[in-house]
Amino acid sequence: MTPAVLSAHTVSAYNPGMDPFADAEAGAAGDETAHSCGRTPGAGGRSPDAADGPGPDGTGGREEPGRRAVLAYGAAAGVSTLAAVGFDGAEAEAAQGRPVRRTVRGHLAAGAPDFVHLPVRVPEGVRELTVRYRYDRLEVPAGTPGNALDIGVFDERGTQLGGRGFRGWSGGFRDAFTLSAEKATPGYLPGPVRPGTWHVVLGPYTVAPRGMDYEVTVELRYGSPGSTPRPVYPPERARGRGRAWYRGDCHLHTVHSDGARTPAEVAAAARRAGLDFLATTEHNTTSGHAAWEGLWGDDLLVLCGEEVTTRNGHWLALGTDPGTFVDWRYRARDGVWPRFARAVHRAGGLVVPAHPHCPFVGCRWKFGYEGSDAVEVWNGPWTADDEHAVAAWDNLLVARDDWLPAMGNSDAHREGQDVGLPQTVVYADDLARGPLLEALRAGRSYLAESSRVVLLLEAVDEYGGHALPGGTLHADAGRRVTVTVRAEGAPEGATLRLLTDEGEMCTGPAPSLSWDTTPRLATYVRAELRHPAGKGAQLPGAMAAMTNPVWLGGGRR
Repeated sequence: MTPAVLSAHTVSAYNPGMDPFADAEAGAAGDETAHSCGRTPGAGGRSPDAADGPGPDGTGGREEPGRRAVLAYGAAAGVSTLAAVGFDGAEAEAAQGRPVRRTVRGHLAAGAPDFVHLPVRVPEGVRELTVRYRYDRLEVPAGTPGNALDIGVFDERGTQLGGRGFRGWSGGFRDAFTLSAEKATPGYLPGPVRPGTWHVVLGPYTVAPRGMDYEVTVELRYGSPGSTPRPVYPPERARGRGRAWYRGDCHLHTVHSDGARTPAEVAAAARRAGLDFLATTEHNTTSGHAAWEGLWGDDLLVLCGEEVTTRNGHWLALGTDPGTFVDWRYRARDGVWPRFARAVHRAGGLVVPAHPHCPFVGCRWKFGYEGSDAVEVWNGPWTADDEHAVAAWDNLLVARDDWLPAMGNSDAHREGQDVGLPQTVVYADDLARGPLLEALRAGRSYLAESSRVVLLLEAVDEYGGHALPGGTLHADAGRRVTVTVRAEGAPEGATLRLLTDEGEMCTGPAPSLSWDTTPRLATYVRAELRHPAGKGAQLPGAMAAMTNPVWLGGGRR
């Protein structure tokens, strides 16, 4: 059947002077890059903070805004709301067992809000909701952003920031989604399609100078709703080896956001990579939390989490209670990020800014580090922005009163992106959620490009005191301290480096290096294992492994 077509909507640039929390609150979205950064947001689960014109083929003309082209900027700073889509008079079609469709066409101008809400009035008796969309992908000159449009949905419980109405987000990775009580498209949450006003949410990630024409079709199927399966979440503990070094990759994507692998394929890749644990961190969705049944085991622990993908940077909500949804619809200027960092802590997780110096749109970290527990300085295969991230992190070690441990993760999305490249190796009391998160927060860890590489750093004073990464060797300012680093599985020609708050102090060929100092001369010592640098290179070779610092003489502030 031909769907009913509603009047076109036109959305122009928004007024930044409006109240950013008047209705649906401020917004942000996702990203994708060749450096794994991904370009699709997602969401779902319960919120820990709920209390606190022409078609895409380019033909035809578009209408100027009229009565139905609402332009209701009720949520200002990044959100507009269009006229509602209704299903009045659909009873006859529904009685014949046919799906009922409504189509909206519109135009987004350059400078459109971060989010455009399309209200959908869902009647009684709906079993299944499907949304399809498309938009024109204009050719633009090199260096000019083209069109990219994300999509998701909120149910009748509303669109409040941090609220309970979120039912899914696929960013720009899918052109359609379906949800019902019994099942849902990956990235979306199964559950009843209750009557009330739902919202299809469009996220104009980038808009070409000529604007973007779009089309959204909402399809309802009527019938008995069925029952929603009870989610089965990963256990919090695996067999483990007691107090030991455990290898993990805490930034991974599957088909539940913009990844191409299934959870089963990621679990298999993690085992091949020699990992002991992994974290499921889909862009803005928790739908993947319940997708690992039968994939964990005594040899592999799965932690729950989310890559919170805002327009001002991405961060990992790591090791949260299963089903915890963390909202991402804000920018740094909105001043609400600390609220969600606190919510993650209440949900038992860590706050970890991801790839903070990734140069792509929306990836670079803009929120500051107050409230963070660690920072991902190495993301995927080593690149220049990782070099920048490590240098900036080292500056934080010198300047901060409360240091942040470093982490390394693959951010792998598809074949050709290796799970476990890199990985964070933590010295934890057991292979369990609590001990692993405690060790990550304390910085008892090093980062390595694969499970073949081991990098052990230790500081020992002349009276037998000793400390490992993340620890403090309490010693008088003038007491001699011997720092030793040993590498196993080092690449051929690799170099070891010892660095302090003054910079590189000692270097030599792998597999081992030793250096004497005092707490007066070095506040901390950390180690790096580097691949050989190219001939005439101005920078060290690519990282093969690096440690968190050992603090000397109580130098950790």
